[in-house]
Amino acid sequence: MRKAFFGLLVLAVLGAAGFWFLTSPSAYALIRGNGQVTPITPVGLDRQPNIDNGRLLFYAGGCTSCHATPNQDDKLRLGGGYALKSPFGTFHVPNISPHERDGIGSWSTADFVRAMREGLSPDGRHYYPAFPYTSYQRMSPADLGDLFAFMKTLAPVEGRAPDHELPFPFNIRRGIGLWKLAFLDGRTFAPDSSKPASWNRGAYLVNGPGHCAECHSERNFAGAIIEDRRFAGGPDPEGRGVVPNITPHPSGIGGWTVGDLSTLLKTGETPNFDTVGGPMGSVVGNTSHLSDADREAMAEYLLSLPPREGFKKPQQTGG
Repeated sequence: MRKAFFGLLVLAVLGAAGFWFLTSPSAYALIRGNGQVTPITPVGLDRQPNIDNGRLLFYAGGCTSCHATPNQDDKLRLGGGYALKSPFGTFHVPNISPHERDGIGSWSTADFVRAMREGLSPDGRHYYPAFPYTSYQRMSPADLGDLFAFMKTLAPVEGRAPDHELPFPFNIRRGIGLWKLAFLDGRTFAPDSSKPASWNRGAYLVNGPGHCAECHSERNFAGAIIEDRRFAGGPDPEGRGVVPNITPHPSGIGGWTVGDLSTLLKTGETPNFDTVGGPMGSVVGNTSHLSDADREAMAEYLLSLPPREGFKKPQQTGG
């Protein structure tokens, strides 16, 4: 009996030690970062940042949609505070203005790149993937450096968002380490040499800064995108119906032209003379700042995707 108890105790200790290691930020860096427990300064940050490129990426990423302080008109005041509801609880979007205490004003460029690519805070805590670093990891370090440089030109905003409201076990932040090992691959965007430059530009904007799949895809039980349902729409995580299919299937944007889709990204107008609203209206408020060429590139890429039937909300049956 004593030997059995001792054996169980050893297993419990080993299990706890394994969990502690695998959920640590160092474990992710070791496993995904080619043995670098502390990531080196990414290549591309030893150059003068391009503020204009950073501004473009800022709007491509729709940073104002979530991070602008609610109930005020200046969308460049990034004080956060928006309550993002999800099946896992409510996330309160943080202040990302260049405020030294309440925002990211004290961060280095390397801190910012690490947060965007690895989902880690400067003090080594995991960020929840409600922050879509699974898409931002596709961005080049140089582009992330430009984005950070532009964000530092904005007005500092005082005040911090409330803490997240998450039930057990989702409130155990360290467990995100396991999630990252399963779903964060650490790869930057790789151009497809068989495709034209415009297609590759669109693929980069859609899959990297634009993070379009984060809203327009179904997710599994762990909250990760189901790959064969990517871009095919899904249930709105905030419970506001269904997010549309944006693949060229008849249930999505099948039959649309590059001109149709690029017009929507500029004005919000659809081919049938309707106008998008809700969260997509906010997205258009950002993509309208892009160049016509970039909007057309995004449209070209999206219309080249494999057609997938859109998400259908399960029918409720009466009891």
